[in-house]
Amino acid sequence: MSVVLAQLVRSGLTESTHSGFLILIGPDGSDLLTLGDVDAEMYPRSAIKSLQAAAMVRNGLALNDEQLALVCASHGGTERHLEVALEILKSAGLSESDLQNTPDRPIYRKARISWGAKPATALAANCSGKHAGMLATCVVNGWDTKTYRDANHPLQIAIANEIQELTGQPINRTSVDGCGAPLFSMSTRSIAVAARKMRIDNDPVFSKVVNACLKHPEMILAEGAFDTRMMRAVPGLLVKGGAESVMLASLADGSAIAWKISDGSNRANGPMMKAALAKLGITIDGEVVDVLGGGTVVGSLSATF
Repeated sequence: MSVVLAQLVRSGLTESTHSGFLILIGPDGSDLLTLGDVDAEMYPRSAIKSLQAAAMVRNGLALNDEQLALVCASHGGTERHLEVALEILKSAGLSESDLQNTPDRPIYRKARISWGAKPATALAANCSGKHAGMLATCVVNGWDTKTYRDANHPLQIAIANEIQELTGQPINRTSVDGCGAPLFSMSTRSIAVAARKMRIDNDPVFSKVVNACLKHPEMILAEGAFDTRMMRAVPGLLVKGGAESVMLASLADGSAIAWKISDGSNRANGPMMKAALAKLGITIDGEVVDVLGGGTVVGSLSATF
């Protein structure tokens, strides 16, 4: 079902490989490239936070661009990220104590080092922006904030409906994400289709979500970290990764990139994004992963397509 998408070569010998599924959709909506079974069921994890955010905005969530970008984010846990999450909660008359996402420490290396030995908190966890947005949406609609993570809660039903509308596919399986929110299965193709629709549809909800992310890429992860770095490198490129190596990217012309690496490793993200963008006629600098032997370059980790 999966095919090799990246390989590590040392002195001419393939030492390791990363297999999975990948799809590139062109501006006209046709498949530019499909590798592996892109219709196979998988969990998209945090790669689809913009889809979830669209459902929140459609149901009355009204935030400024920086705050909305954080709702779409797997933020790094910097001081500003935590401040913005608190702003969202405060705007709804809520506080950090209302968050029910799984406690964690910051995922961005610099922020985690600064965090030190302090205990994990729900606010510092990378999904706190999404959960703050979910809670604020509940307040707008008069929905219960204590049960907002339940799959049968009006908020989660609205999110599921939004996702099905965007992907054009029914949700066949519901689980629980690492943060505690419902997690819906879909396919690599379906998330690419959804990302494309959010870029070319005239729906003002989609425009608001996308524009917020593009205006504040530093909210999506952290400066220097992969998603933010790619958005800085290519103006207009929306990038969002998810756990277990799911990646989703889109451009204003409707081009979309999506992949799922079967072993869950994200170490080939740079070379793979570089190769995928090249297929769309976009060249980026860097993102070369050298293989060293005794301090000398003896090979590389690169995409196979």
